[in-house]
Amino acid sequence: MIWRIDEFQIDPSRPLYEQFVEQIRAMIAKGQLAPGTRLPSVRETASSLRVNPTTIMKTYQELERLSLLVTYRGQGTFVTNEESAITRSRRELARSAVARLEELAQSIGLTLEQFIALAQEEE
Repeated sequence: MIWRIDEFQIDPSRPLYEQFVEQIRAMIAKGQLAPGTRLPSVRETASSLRVNPTTIMKTYQELERLSLLVTYRGQGTFVTNEESAITRSRRELARSAVARLEELAQSIGLTLEQFIALAQEEE
Protein backbone atom coordinates (compact mmCIF):
# COMPACT_ATOMS: atom_id res chain seq x y z
CA MET A 1 0.00 0.00 0.00
CA ILE A 2 1.44 3.33 -1.07
CA TRP A 3 -0.49 6.48 -0.20
CA ARG A 4 -0.94 9.49 -2.40
CA ILE A 5 -1.18 12.99 -1.01
CA ASP A 6 -4.70 13.37 -2.44
CA GLU A 7 -5.87 10.55 -0.14
CA PHE A 8 -5.26 12.78 2.88
CA GLN A 9 -7.09 15.93 3.90
CA ILE A 10 -4.42 18.53 4.53
CA ASP A 11 -4.84 21.66 6.65
CA PRO A 12 -1.90 24.00 5.96
CA SER A 13 -2.26 25.62 9.40
CA ARG A 14 -1.32 22.42 11.27
CA PRO A 15 1.81 20.23 11.27
CA LEU A 16 1.64 17.53 8.59
CA TYR A 17 2.77 14.72 10.86
CA GLU A 18 -0.12 15.40 13.29
CA GLN A 19 -2.58 15.23 10.43
CA PHE A 20 -1.06 11.99 9.12
CA VAL A 21 -1.19 10.50 12.64
CA GLU A 22 -4.88 11.40 12.99
CA GLN A 23 -5.82 10.08 9.58
CA ILE A 24 -3.84 6.83 9.79
CA ARG A 25 -5.20 6.35 13.31
CA ALA A 26 -8.73 6.73 11.90
CA MET A 27 -7.93 4.21 9.13
CA ILE A 28 -6.86 1.70 11.78
CA ALA A 29 -9.96 2.41 13.90
CA LYS A 30 -12.26 1.93 10.87
CA GLY A 31 -10.51 -1.27 9.85
CA GLN A 32 -9.19 0.15 6.57
CA LEU A 33 -5.76 -0.85 7.86
CA ALA A 34 -6.26 -4.28 9.38
CA PRO A 35 -4.12 -5.64 12.23
CA GLY A 36 -0.89 -7.05 10.86
CA THR A 37 -0.91 -4.89 7.72
CA ARG A 38 2.61 -3.95 6.64
CA LEU A 39 3.04 -0.25 6.01
CA PRO A 40 5.37 1.10 3.35
CA SER A 41 8.82 2.16 4.49
CA VAL A 42 9.44 5.72 5.64
CA ARG A 43 11.23 6.48 2.37
CA GLU A 44 8.49 4.96 0.19
CA THR A 45 5.76 6.82 2.07
CA ALA A 46 7.63 10.14 2.02
CA SER A 47 8.24 9.79 -1.70
CA SER A 48 4.63 8.91 -2.54
CA LEU A 49 3.29 11.75 -0.37
CA ARG A 50 5.98 14.17 -1.55
CA VAL A 51 6.98 15.13 1.99
CA ASN A 52 10.18 15.06 3.99
CA PRO A 53 11.07 11.59 5.36
CA THR A 54 11.40 13.15 8.84
CA THR A 55 7.67 13.94 8.72
CA ILE A 56 6.83 10.29 8.08
CA MET A 57 9.34 9.10 10.66
CA LYS A 58 7.65 11.33 13.28
CA THR A 59 4.25 10.02 12.15
CA TYR A 60 5.29 6.38 12.53
CA GLN A 61 6.99 7.08 15.87
CA GLU A 62 3.87 8.73 17.28
CA LEU A 63 1.70 5.84 16.10
CA GLU A 64 4.16 3.44 17.76
CA ARG A 65 3.96 5.48 20.96
CA LEU A 66 0.17 5.03 20.79
CA SER A 67 0.80 1.27 20.39
CA LEU A 68 -0.93 1.24 17.01
CA LEU A 69 2.20 0.38 14.99
CA VAL A 70 5.02 -2.04 15.66
CA THR A 71 8.38 -1.96 13.89
CA TYR A 72 10.53 -5.06 13.53
CA ARG A 73 14.11 -4.38 12.48
CA GLY A 74 14.72 -5.70 8.99
CA GLN A 75 11.04 -6.60 8.45
CA GLY A 76 9.18 -3.31 8.46
CA THR A 77 6.40 -1.46 10.24
CA PHE A 78 3.06 -3.14 10.86
CA VAL A 79 -0.33 -2.28 12.31
CA THR A 80 -0.44 -3.83 15.77
CA ASN A 81 -2.23 -7.13 16.33
CA GLU A 82 -3.04 -5.97 19.86
CA GLU A 83 -6.84 -5.52 19.80
CA SER A 84 -6.81 -3.69 23.14
CA ALA A 85 -4.62 -0.92 21.68
CA ILE A 86 -7.00 -0.49 18.74
CA THR A 87 -10.04 -0.49 21.05
CA ARG A 88 -8.36 2.06 23.34
CA SER A 89 -7.65 4.28 20.33
CA ARG A 90 -11.26 4.01 19.12
CA ARG A 91 -12.48 4.97 22.59
CA GLU A 92 -10.16 8.00 22.69
CA LEU A 93 -11.31 9.09 19.22
CA ALA A 94 -14.96 8.74 20.27
CA ARG A 95 -14.41 10.73 23.47
CA SER A 96 -12.66 13.46 21.55
CA ALA A 97 -15.53 13.67 19.04
CA VAL A 98 -18.10 13.87 21.85
CA ALA A 99 -16.08 16.62 23.55
CA ARG A 100 -16.07 18.63 20.31
CA LEU A 101 -19.84 18.15 20.01
CA GLU A 102 -20.34 19.28 23.60
CA GLU A 103 -18.31 22.44 22.92
CA LEU A 104 -20.38 23.15 19.81
CA ALA A 105 -23.64 22.55 21.71
CA GLN A 106 -22.54 24.86 24.53
CA SER A 107 -21.55 27.54 22.03
CA ILE A 108 -25.21 27.77 20.99
CA GLY A 109 -26.58 27.44 24.51
CA LEU A 110 -27.61 23.77 24.47
CA THR A 111 -26.71 20.65 26.38
CA LEU A 112 -25.37 17.74 24.36
CA GLU A 113 -28.70 15.92 24.76
CA GLN A 114 -30.66 18.98 23.55
CA PHE A 115 -28.24 19.39 20.66
CA ILE A 116 -28.70 15.78 19.53
CA ALA A 117 -32.49 15.94 19.97
CA LEU A 118 -32.62 19.13 17.90
CA ALA A 119 -30.50 17.56 15.18
CA GLN A 120 -32.82 14.53 15.03
CA GLU A 121 -36.07 16.54 14.86
CA GLU A 122 -38.08 16.26 11.67
CA GLU A 123 -39.10 19.51 9.98
